[in-house]
Amino acid sequence: MSRVVTRRRTAAALVTAALLVPLAACGKDDAKKDADAKSDVPKAHLTVLAASSLTDVFAKAGAVYEKEHPGTKVKFSFAGSQELAAQVKEGAPADAVVTADTKTMDGLKPDTGKPTVIAKNRLVIATGEGNPKKIAGLKNLADSKLKVVLAAPEVPVGRYSKQVLDAQKLTVKAVSQEPNVRAVLSKVAMGEADAGLVYKTDAATAPKKVDAIDIPDAQNAVASYPAAALNYSEHGKAAAAFVKWLSSPEAQKILQDAGFQKP
Repeated sequence: MSRVVTRRRTAAALVTAALLVPLAACGKDDAKKDADAKSDVPKAHLTVLAASSLTDVFAKAGAVYEKEHPGTKVKFSFAGSQELAAQVKEGAPADAVVTADTKTMDGLKPDTGKPTVIAKNRLVIATGEGNPKKIAGLKNLADSKLKVVLAAPEVPVGRYSKQVLDAQKLTVKAVSQEPNVRAVLSKVAMGEADAGLVYKTDAATAPKKVDAIDIPDAQNAVASYPAAALNYSEHGKAAAAFVKWLSSPEAQKILQDAGFQKP
């Protein structure tokens, strides 16, 4: 091998090494920034009030957040959004709130920081496994022979349900009106009702007990999930950090893997 070729290869290697050094430094800098950002978040035991439809996905999200932030614990209290709002207005000990609609969150402006929509959802018709009543769409729910269960109109999912049924000029006489979406799902799963309107993500949590009948987008409603830290939280900075994390790529992947849509 000639000395000229050897010199060229040596020079090329030196140039490559010189280029890689700043890239490696950038990678270390980015990692350090992420670590510093997490270390800036004070350790705290947080209580988050959250809509019932977030029960399963938030259990996963909370575990990931705790792993990323050693010393921080996240406890969730799930209920219908209208119940969550009542708890906030009464000053219930909590640090953040996540509702299933913007209307409920708007009513909490004096008590929260600026809310951020972290996910969206859509309705489906939940039926017994195998769809024994052969329900094909919204029109079938008006059949008086069917036992249909809905959420109460003051609950977000109940309000969305009324919206889609009214738009189709359908009158559905529900056998019961439930306080949250999980209660509607439970009635159908246990065979106490033939059908009910629930969020797509809720139906997905019970695939062996219910079938989900899709509702066309043109007939459907979009549910938005805003999250906000509570002004009276004793852990304001930590609460704000958790709310911000819910919009991070990692949290968004968890939500979207569970069937929630991008905000």
